[in-house]
Amino acid sequence: MEERIKSIIAELCSISKEKISSKTPFSELGIDSLDSVELMLILEKEFNIEIPHMEFEFNNINDVVNFVEGKVGQQIRASLSMRE
Repeated sequence: MEERIKSIIAELCSISKEKISSKTPFSELGIDSLDSVELMLILEKEFNIEIPHMEFEFNNINDVVNFVEGKVGQQIRASLSMRE
């Protein structure tokens, strides 16, 4: 998942994903508030999740990965509990 998110951010910022580490601050990548909204929309579509705008305050890829993994995990747990 981290590699996919790195690829998305690299494409959004028009830079090589090799130049991005999981802890590179978004401010160093030039990600502004408009880019953050675009990133949020891309992640929602890519991972089929909803991200409330108030929750989208991440500083780096590691933050995003942890958040997305949590959301995907919630969806899996909800799906499994509906089967019971």
